Amino acid sequence: MIRLSMMLLVLLTFVNTATAEETRPNVLFIAVDDLRPELGCYGKKHIHSPNIDKLASAGVLFEKAYCMVPTCGASRASMMTGIRPSRKRFVNYLAIAENDAPGITTMNTQFKNNGYYTVSLGKIFHNPSDNAAGWSEPAWRPKASSWYQRPENIKLHAENSKLPGKKRGPAWESADVADNAYADGLLAEHAISKLKLLKEKDQPFFMAVGFLKPHLPFIAPKKYWELYDHAKIKLPSNYRVPKNAPKESIHSSGELRAYSGIPAKGRVSDETALNLIHGYYACVSYTDAQIGKLLNELDRLELTENTIVVLWGDHGWNLGEHTLWCKHSCYETSMQIPLIIRAPNVQGGQTRSGLVESIDLYPTLCELTGIAQPEHLQGDSLASYLKDAKAPWKLAAIGRFQAGDTIRIADYRFTEYTDKKGKQTAKMLYKHDTDPDENRNVIQFRKFLTEELTKQLHQQMGRDAK
Repeated sequence: MIRLSMMLLVLLTFVNTATAEETRPNVLFIAVDDLRPELGCYGKKHIHSPNIDKLASAGVLFEKAYCMVPTCGASRASMMTGIRPSRKRFVNYLAIAENDAPGITTMNTQFKNNGYYTVSLGKIFHNPSDNAAGWSEPAWRPKASSWYQRPENIKLHAENSKLPGKKRGPAWESADVADNAYADGLLAEHAISKLKLLKEKDQPFFMAVGFLKPHLPFIAPKKYWELYDHAKIKLPSNYRVPKNAPKESIHSSGELRAYSGIPAKGRVSDETALNLIHGYYACVSYTDAQIGKLLNELDRLELTENTIVVLWGDHGWNLGEHTLWCKHSCYETSMQIPLIIRAPNVQGGQTRSGLVESIDLYPTLCELTGIAQPEHLQGDSLASYLKDAKAPWKLAAIGRFQAGDTIRIADYRFTEYTDKKGKQTAKMLYKHDTDPDENRNVIQFRKFLTEELTKQLHQQMGRDAK
């Protein structure tokens, strides 16, 4: 009788463990390159983003989420490792996580090591070979026939690519083509096919899907351009350098200069600026449509109820604010990102106003899926904050770019610029409750606050970014 009871206990334990494995939630991790929080769900009603808006209505939207570094490779490496950048780590868009943080278990590897089938489609790490062992199959990226679809642009790009400096084709294109004529349309189709295969596997999945637009060049099918009335598009109200801004805070928008029709230096024409803004909007709507296709397939396959969906941008983007284009600055427009999380047993349609950092995603997903959190993680799990808006949360978000270290608190953003020896060369402070667009540097009026924020910044960077 005792032996029979013991056998029954072992069998029940096995069944309970198997059941736990089978019900462990899947993760659909959606990255969008260069996406700023200019979306309908963020109150920007001029943007056509119905699918992301629908996701937000079923999930939790974070109003104040920030990247660690406003450039793609560094931002993604920091987020996927869960550790902060430093002067010598996660520096630029070419950053490779396994080189800058050797021996660190990345998010995808942690999931793979804990029984998940891990898949990378599109742009997740900047370099697709980065941490390859952490994916259950080789990372996949779409290969469209060309960046461009209009014959004259294909020809121009080919001719310019032979010139010194690798000049590119135009910065925008509107072509009357199907969604899959461009890379993100192909990516959506491949991701949908992959979902069908993953459903058939006997293990939970972690599928990361990285959409490429609205990254330059702003190329999207004509129908997405037609969602916007060009005559109603306006230049930003702060199309100028902020008052008293340090010269270190303003860059030459070098990423944009590589495209045909963009002057090598100086301000672009108003016409060009309006076309760039229109193109960015069109690309946002194009990518939104692809995300909608993917989420609809998740519904069709009856995977939604047991899948955590995370949508995040790798950094912000400037559309002429402060005379800047692209990212690469310590201003709010470069640092702020969209972040939406939809998870089982978490009430949807909510917002959170607390400060969130992209390195918080790694511990959050570990906790939501019941996976152990590696000891090296420097972010904080959002799990309790997802479920309870009154849960205690962090008071600051910290990031950096090149010579600038920046800290965002409830009503202020402070940035300090230093030389290679650590000597301060400039600083700026913006009061967000009265100046949300950061148009006036008030550093000279807030001496004691500046000293305190400098201290906080040095303590945080010294502790976490060695």
